[in-house]
Amino acid sequence: MFEFLKYDIKDGVATITLNRPDVYNALNNEITYELQAALKDAKRNSEVRVVVLTGEGKAFCSGQDLKASSAEPNRSFSDSIHKRYNPIIKAIRNLPKPVVCRLNGVAAGAGCSFAIACDIVVAAESAKLIEVFVNIGLVLDSGSSYFLPRLLGSSKAFELATMGTRVSGKEAEAMGLVNKCVPDEALDEAVKAYTDYYAKAPTKAIGLMKKMLNKSQGATLSEMLDYEAYNQDIAGATFDHKEGVQAFLEKRLPEFKGE
Repeated sequence: MFEFLKYDIKDGVATITLNRPDVYNALNNEITYELQAALKDAKRNSEVRVVVLTGEGKAFCSGQDLKASSAEPNRSFSDSIHKRYNPIIKAIRNLPKPVVCRLNGVAAGAGCSFAIACDIVVAAESAKLIEVFVNIGLVLDSGSSYFLPRLLGSSKAFELATMGTRVSGKEAEAMGLVNKCVPDEALDEAVKAYTDYYAKAPTKAIGLMKKMLNKSQGATLSEMLDYEAYNQDIAGATFDHKEGVQAFLEKRLPEFKGE
């Protein structure tokens, strides 16, 4: 189906694996368009309840393939960002299902942006996050200027951005850049703990909560109170709400269908 991605759906989990391990999953034109297509499929596929984004081999994603881009000396940076990178970040953030980053190795530049755009990030101890843009005289893109200060505060975000600081998995966990850091050999088990939960959770309610939390970044309390009421009506009309109430009354575990 894809040349530079692996895309697998099993037990409600869609796993998208960046698959250019020989170049540390660097991003050429083709892989960015394939990733857009995979995220689009995961959004519309009712079998998918949770998405995992990871990389093949030693790296998660080393960012833009500089060898490929240097072969296009007259390319427009903004065109590339608008057509290739921004749609991926928007797809991750607007996907009405949780996206878990399985951070198996280095995440640099746009690769770092991809990781911190996810809803949950589980990092291996050997993983490294690097906002590497400054090392080649460029600025943050792919959403890092949005996510970093919200996750870390402005001063720490400035430091990481302007110094290209290498942040280890454990350091990232301590500063709140990732949700969890585990030994490399425990990474799959830690990711599975999240996907097992989300694959059986009330997906529509979670999608609405994701939308609400996104909106809250630029909204007032009054606006969010109204938006909560609006979305509660939507959630209250779902099968999963009725099932949750019925399960509570019958003193059993709910069997959510994501509907």
